[in-house]
Parts: sequence; C-alpha cells; structure tokens
Amino acid sequence: MPVNLSAPEASCLLPVAGVELGTARAGIRKPGRRDLLVVRFSEGTRAAAVFTRNRFCAAPVTLSREHLQTSGGELRALVINTGVANAGTGAEGVENARQVCDAVAIALGVPIPAVLPMSTGVILEHLPVERIIAAVPEAVSNLAPGHWLEAAEAIMTTDTLPKAVSRRIDVPGGTVTMTGFSKGAGMIRPNMATMLGMIATDAAIAPALLQQWVKRVADASFNRITVDGDTSTNDTFLLVSTGQDSGTGQPPVKIASDTDPGAADVLQALTDTAIQLAQAIVRDGEGATKFVTVRVEGAGTEAEASAVAYAIAHSPLVKTAFFASDPNLGRILAAIGYAGIDDLDVQNLEVWLDDVRVASQGGRDPAYREEDGSRVLAQAEFTVRVVLNRGTVATTVWTCDLSHDYVSINADYRS
Repeated sequence: MPVNLSAPEASCLLPVAGVELGTARAGIRKPGRRDLLVVRFSEGTRAAAVFTRNRFCAAPVTLSREHLQTSGGELRALVINTGVANAGTGAEGVENARQVCDAVAIALGVPIPAVLPMSTGVILEHLPVERIIAAVPEAVSNLAPGHWLEAAEAIMTTDTLPKAVSRRIDVPGGTVTMTGFSKGAGMIRPNMATMLGMIATDAAIAPALLQQWVKRVADASFNRITVDGDTSTNDTFLLVSTGQDSGTGQPPVKIASDTDPGAADVLQALTDTAIQLAQAIVRDGEGATKFVTVRVEGAGTEAEASAVAYAIAHSPLVKTAFFASDPNLGRILAAIGYAGIDDLDVQNLEVWLDDVRVASQGGRDPAYREEDGSRVLAQAEFTVRVVLNRGTVATTVWTCDLSHDYVSINADYRS
C-alpha cells in the first residue's frame, strides 16, 4: 500500500484550456486495460523538456528530442503507451515510435514534428505498432478536457495509484491554472525528471523562459527523489504552456521573464505541483511502507550535500533498516562516511531522526536512547537530518524503505 497517498478525485483535477486527453485499449501487454493515451494541444502551445541521462535512452526519448528541435518547441499532441518501454530496440525502435507519431499526426491533422512519444514498461521488447495504431482512433474519439484521471491511470505500470495534481492561482493580470500527471514506482533515481511526467498550464510563458523553468522545476522536485537508485532509460518530463483563454473572458497571463509581475508565483506553483507529483512516486514506491525525508544541512557545496543525502537514501542497508524500524546508526554513519567528502571531520557532524539527536562528536549521542530512535522509525513518515557543520548549503532528498515486496514485484515484473 502507498504511504499516506490516495488516488486523486476526478473533480479536483482542473481542465487546462487548450488540453484534451483521450485513452484507449490497445492490448499492448495486458488485455482489457487502458494502455494508450493521446493528448491534443491547441495551436500555439509550446513545450520544454528534460530527458534521462541514461546513455541507453529509449527510442521515444531520441525521437522526442528530434521533434522538439525540428518544431522549435511547438507541441500539438502527445502519445503515451504503457507495457513496453521501446528501449534497447535499436533503429527499429525509433522507426516504430515514428510510425506511431505519424498515425497520431494524421488522425489529429497536426504536423508530425509537433507530436511527442513517450513509452514505459518492459525494456528490450518492440512496440506492437499495428495494435497501437489501430487503437489511436478510439483514443482520439475519447478526447475531452476533463479526462486527467483516466490519463494518469492509462500510463501506470507497477504504480498502485494514479498520480495527478492541480493548482489555480491568482496573479497580476489574471488567473493561472495548471494540472499535471506522473507515473513511476520503481527504477527511480531520475537524474533529470521522473519516468514520465507532464505539467500543463494556460499561462503564456515565453519559450526561452519555459526551457529555463523546466530545468529549475525538475531540479527542485523529480531530481530530488529515489526509490532504488536506478535511472530509467525513458525518463521524460514536459512543461507545457498553452497560452489559452481559460474561458473567463480575460486573456491568458503572459510571462516573458523572471521579473514579470506574477512570474515568481507561477514558477513556485509549478514547482509545488512537481514536488507533489515527485513525492507521490516515492510514496507509491514498489513495496514502500515508509516515506523518508533526508535533509543535509551545513554543507560546503550543493555537490557534497547531495552526495551525503543520496548515500543515505540509496543504501540498501539503511533502507532495509528503515523497513524494520531498526535505528541501526552504524549504517547511516557509514553511508555519510563513504559519500566522498575526503576532508569530512566526523567529530563536528550531527545526525537526527526527527527531533531525536542520535549521533554527535563522532559517535552515538550521549543522551540518545534506542527506544527513541525506534519510536521515530516506526512512523510511516520521518526525517533523517544530517548537520555537517562545514558551510551554509542545505539540500533535501525524498526516498522510501526497501521491503520484501520490492524484491517480489521486480522478480515477477515480466510475468
């Protein structure tokens, strides 16, 4: 069961002007389930993206990069399938992704380079192109502005719940609406974004600024999570600006630079939306029973703060201790020690579990009691805080525990 996470209610997911979503049953891997999503965007929509840094990137990632460059960031459609990742499929995989985009472009009457593909599922298997193309008309006929929940459901793999979030804020010049979805539960240490994700807004954000913002939003959210330390071949995160009138009679809010009125508020709302989607991935991590915040303070640089945070968050020994509610301090201290800070003075650092200081002056804190540590770790959510006392930089990473179910889910993933 996910950790303090429930499925969003369809009524709470706000339509974004210029966005329609439709799903279909293509029979890609599991008969009878909705496994294909087509999203149509109004003319004038622009998108910016960040992709996986995995050198074995999937065919849809390769083609999306090509299409974004060719179209100059114009986006008219998105096509997403679950079940097959179309990764490790060579030139044939790229051609298969291209055929799917061609079919969607023809069905919607939009330019081919303005169609972006995404895929998720099993690696080293080819897309069932004929089945997907045959299902495109069903997805197109199902297009509607309010189908965000169905869309989030259609892209799930080992996720147990759909992940979607909305926000609406008032800024100088009008009201801005944004809604996004993501998917992911395992193979999560994005190193750029989430496995698959998109946030769309009706604000008219200048293309150059949109590209800057997508990186900032990803770095503050999807780049701060880890389930198992594995970077997927398919990671894609899109930030989409439709610039459409939301139906209020007012023109869309226009943002050309960071200094424009309301720009900071819109960026913060986009970031908060992405953080909520990213944290939902960790809360729904494969087999997760604990949601853990790892915060490193007093670092000299962002690089060393992140190194310590991820050393703790990635450690199988630490994560299994979290699962057992076992305050095994040696595992946490060992992770800090091998994080790569060669001149780290362990006599100066402190380690806290929520409000309990468990380590100081190079070892166990004199006032620490084992039962206090066990009490904290028995909670469904807690924070591991490390104070390095060597600078002013801080960073936060979100992770989960590692349970028996994680092994079972991944052992049976292809069956």
